[in-house]
Amino acid sequence: MSAAPIDAGLAGARLPGLRARIRQASPSWRVGTAGAVLWAAAMAASAATNLTLAGWGTGQHVATVALVFALGAALAFPLGFVAANLLAGKRHPEARFAAALLCFTAATLGITAGFYALDYRQYYANWHAEPLSAVWLIQLAFTTAGALVQFAVTGVRLYFPIGFLALLLVSLWFARRAR
Repeated sequence: MSAAPIDAGLAGARLPGLRARIRQASPSWRVGTAGAVLWAAAMAASAATNLTLAGWGTGQHVATVALVFALGAALAFPLGFVAANLLAGKRHPEARFAAALLCFTAATLGITAGFYALDYRQYYANWHAEPLSAVWLIQLAFTTAGALVQFAVTGVRLYFPIGFLALLLVSLWFARRAR
């Protein structure tokens, strides 16, 4: 008997266990929905407040940026919740706090930066080569990299101080809640 069928069987056996762990780590519908709405509102408020206080753009521009931050946060909340639960497991509250801090931050920044990169890519698409050509792939890679760097430099600061305070509060809530 060859090793390939045995290895394939073992990989298949792990998949249902992973699915069960993810399902167990997932928030309830109510927690997921309420958390996504509240997290989106906090991140949008953080971005809008910072931009308004800086006198940046028009109200429409501020609303558009706040919407990008809200969409990123809304999608990030359930992902961050699952990741934090998988990372922290049934550990002490301190570990759950640290896991929540890390996972909610990574999910929120990652998804929002992804939306930013899509918008950036859409803008620069007018000057890019034909889709799926070698030149286009290089342009796509560098445009995406440029967007992510620009978001890291100009976008992350919009999370302070309101978004950071919300991150601390959601991490405390996550650490205290019963698993």
